[in-house]
Amino acid sequence: MRNEFSVAAHWAGDFDEVGLQRWAEDLRRRLAAPRVTLGLVFLTPQFFDRATQVLEILRVHAQIPLLAGCSSQSLIAGAEEIEENAGLVLALYHLPGAELHAVRFTQTQVDECTGRDYWHGETGVKPDRTNGWLTFADPFHLDAETWLRQWNENYAPTPILGGLASGDFNPRSTQVYLNGDVFEEGGVAISVGGEVALAGVISQGCTPIGEPWPITKAERNVIHAIGNRPAYQVLVETYNTLSTEEQKKARGNLFVGLVVNEYAEEFHRGDFLIRNLLGGDPKEGSISIGAVPRTGQTLQFHRRDDAAANEDFSALLDKKRAIMAGRPVYGACLCCCNGRGKNLFGSPSHDAALVQERLGPIGLSGFFCNGEIGPVGASNFLHGYTAALALFVGKE
Repeated sequence: MRNEFSVAAHWAGDFDEVGLQRWAEDLRRRLAAPRVTLGLVFLTPQFFDRATQVLEILRVHAQIPLLAGCSSQSLIAGAEEIEENAGLVLALYHLPGAELHAVRFTQTQVDECTGRDYWHGETGVKPDRTNGWLTFADPFHLDAETWLRQWNENYAPTPILGGLASGDFNPRSTQVYLNGDVFEEGGVAISVGGEVALAGVISQGCTPIGEPWPITKAERNVIHAIGNRPAYQVLVETYNTLSTEEQKKARGNLFVGLVVNEYAEEFHRGDFLIRNLLGGDPKEGSISIGAVPRTGQTLQFHRRDDAAANEDFSALLDKKRAIMAGRPVYGACLCCCNGRGKNLFGSPSHDAALVQERLGPIGLSGFFCNGEIGPVGASNFLHGYTAALALFVGKE
């Protein structure tokens, strides 16, 4: 059984012009749809010097009108995560009724941004003309946090999904691809409009522990009081409620979840933005976190490990499947943190296989990131240790 709208494949060899031509042609034949709407490509650093040639071969021989992607050390194709000697991955998608618009953005534009409507003019895309953005960016020469904050102002609550490229870490070098062009800084974004939407599944790899509490005193990234009690005391009490086995798992793996939408009556998995717990001061009774929380914002502590990550992604995929019942899923792109994969789960292909098990069969491509992009609530954030899944689906 296969998905007639998408197909993905892995090339394990070195650069071979004739071989790549035949491989691309074969992949095109495997796509049952009459035409390709979009191609996504991810290359390892071994292809950096030949990247322009590779892109042209794939575009011509797989008949791709719009091709985008980036570099990474580790790649994803189908149900497989290739973490060593990864080669390259190409996926072809047929997206019926989609209106796609691709743009490149740079740090210069981020610096020049003049306000809420700036990016509408730069991209040529108004908020009512897009159902979501798929993005790939360089982490070393782009202030991704500032760029994403600007795009939230211009496009939220439209989902923005994707990730920051990885590559050759010694010279801090990555590549971003758009059609036949290779860029070593900035990013590319594809607006998905028309009859196709982007649906996101953002698994931050954690499970909540204890109870949700209101933050009652905070200063910058330091939380002094939770529920009118010393924040450090609440943290210790939460830890002590865990079983001995859970306490072992939690050591060094505690995080803070901040509720994004305070108007919900109850808070569930997926409602929290997960950020690092940086430290605690028993004397002052405070904790410091990797975010700037608001007084009145709801907080809940979380634990991250392989079991929690599996539980979180499984539950969120099941929830998304139920929400999308009856809507066609044309294909997907999975952006996983470099800290997941075998490093987290102890065996390969956990996340990719789970996507196929819960939502497949679908054509799935992707890569391992230096940061993952996706929505929590009505805003989009840069994440860590996250699996960010972008699904091409029929518009609701």
